[in-house]
Amino acid sequence: MEFLLVAILIALLVGGFVWWRREKAAREARSLADVRADAQRWYERLGGQVMNLHGDDPAVRQALVDAGERYNAAGSQLEQARTVHQFRLARETALEGLAYARAARVALGLDPGPELPPLAAAQGAGEITRERQVDVQGQTFRAGPQPGRDTPYYYPGGRYQGRPVPAGWYSTPWWKTALGAGVGVVGGMLIADALFSPAFADPGYDAGYQEGFGDGADFGGDFGTAGDAGGGDFGTAGDFGGGDFGGGDFGGGDFGGGGDF
Repeated sequence: MEFLLVAILIALLVGGFVWWRREKAAREARSLADVRADAQRWYERLGGQVMNLHGDDPAVRQALVDAGERYNAAGSQLEQARTVHQFRLARETALEGLAYARAARVALGLDPGPELPPLAAAQGAGEITRERQVDVQGQTFRAGPQPGRDTPYYYPGGRYQGRPVPAGWYSTPWWKTALGAGVGVVGGMLIADALFSPAFADPGYDAGYQEGFGDGADFGGDFGTAGDAGGGDFGTAGDFGGGDFGGGDFGGGDFGGGGDF
C-alpha cells in the first residue's frame, strides 16, 4: 500500500512537471510569435516609407540613405533572428529607420505621420530646440531643430562616449566620422563639448543634459547603460556600441553589418 502511494505521488510529480514544461514552451512560442510579428510590422512600414519617399534636397537624400541602411540591416536581422531578444533588436533597428524616414518627410515639407515608440538609444538625450554654431579646431559645426542647407544630417538622439547627443539636424555626422573617418575620438568629444556646453545651451538645457546623463547611467535591463544605449543588450562604443550591436556603427554581437548608427 505504501509503495502504491509513493508510485502515485511520483506519477503526479512527473505529470505536473511535464505539464509545466509544455505550458512554458507554449508561452515562449506565443511570446516569440508576438515579437516576430511586431518586428515584421515595423520593418514593413519602414520599407513602404523607403520605397515611396523621394527628393533631391541634400537633407532628404541623406535621411533616406540612413533609413535605407536601417531597412537593410533590419531585414538581415529578421532573417537571422531566432530568439525574442534578437527580434527585439531587429524591431529597434526598424524604428531607427522610421525615425530617419520621419526626418525625410519633415525635410520634404510633409506631415511626419504618427509618433513612433521611443528609441532605447535616445532615452534622456532630448532634442535641439535652437540653432547652434561653434568653431572647433578651425572647423565650423552647426546644429538646429530643422533641416537646412547647412544642417543636412539628421540624428535621432543617442549617446556619444557617454554624453547625451540630442535629436536634431547637424552640419556633419561627427558622431560617426569621429570614429571612422580620421577626426579622432578627442575631436568628436571636442565637438560635443562645444555644441552642448552650457554656454551654447537653451535655457534649462544644461539641467536637462544632466538629467539625461543620469538616465543613461541608470538605464539598465535589456538596454544596458553606457554608449548610446550601453551595456545589457545594447552595447557601448560608437552609436549603437558593443554588446549585440557592436562597435563602430553596427557591428559584432548577435547581428553584424554596417550602417551609420
